[in-house]
Amino acid sequence: MTSDREYPIALGWWRGTPLYLRILGAVAAGVAVGVAFGPHAAPLEIPAKLVLRLLGALAPPLILLAIVQALMRAHLGGRKALRLVVLLLTNTLAAIGIGLLVANVLQPGSWSNPAPAHAPAKAAAGADPLAQFLDSVPKSIGGPFSDNGAVMGVIFIAVALGVALRSLRHHEVRTVEDLVHVALTSLITILHWIIDLVPLAVFGIVASIIGVKGFGDFLALGGFVVAVLAALTLQAGYYLIRVRFGSWVRPLDLLRGVRDALVMAFSTGSSTATMPVTYARLRENVGLREESASMGALVGANFNNDGTALYEAMSALFVAQLLDMHLTLSQQFIVVVTSVIASVGAAGIPEAGLVTMTMVFKAVALPTDYIAMLFTIDWLLDRCRTAINVMGDVTVSCLLDGKTRERPETRPP
Repeated sequence: MTSDREYPIALGWWRGTPLYLRILGAVAAGVAVGVAFGPHAAPLEIPAKLVLRLLGALAPPLILLAIVQALMRAHLGGRKALRLVVLLLTNTLAAIGIGLLVANVLQPGSWSNPAPAHAPAKAAAGADPLAQFLDSVPKSIGGPFSDNGAVMGVIFIAVALGVALRSLRHHEVRTVEDLVHVALTSLITILHWIIDLVPLAVFGIVASIIGVKGFGDFLALGGFVVAVLAALTLQAGYYLIRVRFGSWVRPLDLLRGVRDALVMAFSTGSSTATMPVTYARLRENVGLREESASMGALVGANFNNDGTALYEAMSALFVAQLLDMHLTLSQQFIVVVTSVIASVGAAGIPEAGLVTMTMVFKAVALPTDYIAMLFTIDWLLDRCRTAINVMGDVTVSCLLDGKTRERPETRPP
């Protein structure tokens, strides 16, 4: 007889297992099923399509509220405010430029034979009930309200928001900031539910692609990992050069001083959780002025997501190469603009790269189906790009501090 407590226990075990372990297990299971069932594994891509549909619906309002909250809470003022904005923008543009350059030179997407963009989808066309269920999931939160017949979409949104807001029903809303906070928190709660489904999506997309097309796309995916790591390394070098010529801090001293923050960023995958450590190390170990450390590490961290922007731009180009689709310079410029906008305020969003990537892909009409394939390696690259995000924060702090060190007698006791 089944106990009533078995479900929450199983759910607790699932959430208690680190996401990367769940994804690794899903990859292994997907490979085995794809090899065993061949083309018959094609319908297993439906879970991946469902997760992508949910991410696509959640991304616009989530990014909107994240940017609004970041701008409302940011304490921008004084003579360094304009310089902070300029530094953040130039660093992000440099990151995206480096990413696109490396992707165009190495072309990891061409390391396998190109295939039609929707090959697995055709194989799965026979799964009518699942396809109909997928169609009932709204593509955007506002979509069902503009279509009088989309009752199921309205029900999906109502149930999700109703459950998510249960934990916030006693939260006082006295200011506009409180209202934005409640709305953003409820959407992040829903996002956590979607993230719990990511391993199932990984299993489905791996089994489907291997069953229908073999291992070619995943060989190219290995090249993509190499390309992203190379681009992130170049971005780190760019930071150190800027610190060397734009501030009094020595690059090696900076790395030694903030290594705790970089390690924490890599281990947690969260630049928001790392902010207090980054600020403390910049003040205590590096010796920056309080204003410079707080502007770069605390304020700038809400807008500075260079590693994430670089990854999104490279992902778009990689998928285009994989599908033998040529992105023109104007389309790559659209990728740049969309990546910059999507990265603003994304520091507090879990798995922000996956959320904002749907917007980048749609901006240049790339099929979002292939984002699911990137799930398989995102847990590693997420940590690498988060460390680069934090390194960007400390670079901005050093540049704001200038070329003259604070005199010891002027420091607070």
